[in-house]
Amino acid sequence: MECKKFRMYGRLLTTVCAVGLTTSSLMAQSAPASKQSAASTEINPISRVDLFAGYSFLAPHGSINGNAYSKATAGAIGSGAYYFTKFLGGEVGGDSHPDGAGDGFTTLDVGPILRYPLARATPFVHVLGGVSRVGGPNYNTPAGVHMVNPYKWGPSLAAGGGLDYLLPFFGNHLSLRVFQADYQYMHVSFGQPVGNIEGGTASINALQLSTGLVYHAGSIAPPPPVTNSCTANPTEVYAGDSVAVTCSALNLNPKKAKHTIYSWSATGVKVGGDKPTTKVNTTDLAPGTYTVTGHVTEGKKPGQSADGTATFTVKPFQPPTIACSADPSAVQPGGSSTITCQGVSPQNRPLTFSYSASSGQISGSTNTATLNTTGVAPGVITVTGNVTDDKGQSVSATANVTVNAPPPPPAPKTEALCAINFDRDQRRPTRVDNEAKACLDDVALNLERNADAKAVLVGSSAPTEKKGAQMAAQRAVNTKDYLVREKGIDPSRIDVRTGSAGTRGVQNYLVPSGANFDTDEPGTVEVDTKLVKAQKRVYGHATTAHTKKHHTPKKATSNQQ
Repeated sequence: MECKKFRMYGRLLTTVCAVGLTTSSLMAQSAPASKQSAASTEINPISRVDLFAGYSFLAPHGSINGNAYSKATAGAIGSGAYYFTKFLGGEVGGDSHPDGAGDGFTTLDVGPILRYPLARATPFVHVLGGVSRVGGPNYNTPAGVHMVNPYKWGPSLAAGGGLDYLLPFFGNHLSLRVFQADYQYMHVSFGQPVGNIEGGTASINALQLSTGLVYHAGSIAPPPPVTNSCTANPTEVYAGDSVAVTCSALNLNPKKAKHTIYSWSATGVKVGGDKPTTKVNTTDLAPGTYTVTGHVTEGKKPGQSADGTATFTVKPFQPPTIACSADPSAVQPGGSSTITCQGVSPQNRPLTFSYSASSGQISGSTNTATLNTTGVAPGVITVTGNVTDDKGQSVSATANVTVNAPPPPPAPKTEALCAINFDRDQRRPTRVDNEAKACLDDVALNLERNADAKAVLVGSSAPTEKKGAQMAAQRAVNTKDYLVREKGIDPSRIDVRTGSAGTRGVQNYLVPSGANFDTDEPGTVEVDTKLVKAQKRVYGHATTAHTKKHHTPKKATSNQQ
């Protein structure tokens, strides 16, 4: 029995050593030794919460009346740790080993935990206390009596440590707990023996080995250091102008706002005050560049103060400047545009304005002028604005105005004409009767007036009609036949289609040149006139000789419906 235990412990220790060597190799590959310390905070984020779950092995050492507890090879463990600082936290955990040859162990405990985060590895130690639920040991006596101890609760203590390795994926949120080794002490009283309940008191010393995965959540990071950036407004001035230098400090502690102090310094410039902004008087400054330093502090610790600098330039006197714009920048022929020129004298000298244009008429003598484009062809007009100070220094700028071409005429559209109805003759529901002639005469007249237009005839059928698609196509074809035979319309100018109007009729459309019927009236289907032929005797009252000659009873039954 003892040999088996030693062999089991030997295999377990060998496994732990192998995992430890593999982890060391991975950490060696992840970062050179010389850079691990510097990179530790960059690679391994300092988590606020660690959640662990995994496998646990328990080797208890204890007995009752000479009957020893056996090892539990199948177990689960879990814990949650909340860290108050980078190193110190509190941990709540539990484990369960329900299968130990009739024995069982469950522990719930809480206590402090200490860790030391490195580049990717984080060793830790903890001391826990709580309660344990223990059953057994269970065994059979030589007389065949099965002795048991039912599960009882009692106090427990645990102390140990382990090593977590941060995995290089899942966004640094997942670690492998390479190992966790704990010493556990469990004490439980089973009371007095009763029947096959052995009773007694157990004091168990156990070795627990665990491994699994750790999920990291939240972060613990030191407060960012105070930063300070300063700006000068304006950055370029002439002697006598005022400059405001403003510092913007970041990462200040709101609780220490009343202890935040600003101070100012500069070379060759008088500055002062204890506010975030200071005014600089440039009256006596020579041309050149000057630097002002603003210092902010909220405490005496490192990172609680910062400096910021801003520069401004005192310029020598310069000629005026000008910038011109047009509103609007594009006009229709004959339209007008307002030209605005912003002229500035650095020394505030009086200015005069004048204008010229490459075409059109320009008028104005202040900082605005009006451009009239009457009679100007489409294109770009360049307007030049000039400004001159009282010392004769002059500069100019331009603004462009585009005269647009007239908009093109609207694209032609399909025009819906009249519609004819086939409800009157129930025996011949595709016949073009005399009532339809007025409508079709109007269609023919529109085609005569618009020599480049076409007609589209869209036949439809009622939902109750049998062979509705065939009836709709026949109506359209018969209507076209009327326009071709009776009105002399070129058949190539007439298209026949079917639609989904849901009535016994034909809707007539005029399609001017350039219009797209399918776009204007979508949803129709072209009729194959090779399959659908015009019926004879579908309009008028008299039957022509040609009709009688070719109209057989069989075809009449087929085509007349």
